[in-house]
Amino acid sequence: MRVLLIGANGYIGRFVADRLLADPAVQLTALGRGDDADVRFDLATGSPGALTRFLDAVHPGVVVNCAGATRGGARELTRHNTVAVATVCEALRRSGCGARLVQIGCGSEYGPSQAGSSTAEDAVPRPGGPYGVSKLAATELVLGSGLDAVVLRVFSPAGPGTPAGSPLGRLAEAMRRAMQSGDGELKLGGLGVQRDFVDVRDVARAVHAASLSAAQGVINIGSGRAVRLRDAAAVLARVAGYGGALHELDTPPGPLRGALAGPRMDAEHAAPVAYPYPDGCGSWQQADVRTARDRLGWRPRINLEESLADIWMEAACRI
Repeated sequence: MRVLLIGANGYIGRFVADRLLADPAVQLTALGRGDDADVRFDLATGSPGALTRFLDAVHPGVVVNCAGATRGGARELTRHNTVAVATVCEALRRSGCGARLVQIGCGSEYGPSQAGSSTAEDAVPRPGGPYGVSKLAATELVLGSGLDAVVLRVFSPAGPGTPAGSPLGRLAEAMRRAMQSGDGELKLGGLGVQRDFVDVRDVARAVHAASLSAAQGVINIGSGRAVRLRDAAAVLARVAGYGGALHELDTPPGPLRGALAGPRMDAEHAAPVAYPYPDGCGSWQQADVRTARDRLGWRPRINLEESLADIWMEAACRI
């Protein structure tokens, strides 16, 4: 099976590449903007015609798109998350390869949900920020393309390689600095948020399964269990051997500061001001993952403690 992987150098893409390369039946070609890609191509600026010519030459059976941006303004997010996917869809429509498309979506497409609920694929998406909007637009392009396609809506990926700017990455870095300086207490904000964390290696397994399946439409990929960041911090402290006290700041983080930042003060009233969580998903998110089980035969295998242990090992090695 010939697979074209777009975004192989990204956080999720690296693990998808490893998973696909471990399958002896897969012939993998990586397309991306980096020098180490098999083929250099920028989806945000390249034309569908150029990509079509490449597809016709390689003739993949599956195209996996892990490329995209998680940070930046609305224009940048739209270019990398929406326009890029439009290029992929148009190129596949023009090509004679007939490849199946596996698109990586995200839980932020759903937006806020009611505490205690599990979000299923038939929920009406109401993204609360530009990132979720740009990813939802990409999903709609894929679903309306007429292609043999599936969108995996990945909730909160965790594990090795977790970006330092993510909530868990910031948590690990804050704990590393506290231990390095000998601080006996760690003050953190935004720990009340609850998210559905899924290990990135389990995400890669889901991508592999989706590549081999005939499933179409949207499929949630998560653990099926919401975890409070406060509890994740306690687990990380145990894994790291941090014996200090964890103190939670009461005010949710500002949109530019992110979870685990301190409270922001209003200059006029000199009091903490509450801001929405940066991913636009409110205080609670939990995936209903029954479709992944039924249609892909997929279940998460790696628990959050193992994911946090791997995050800590990487953080502890930083100088």
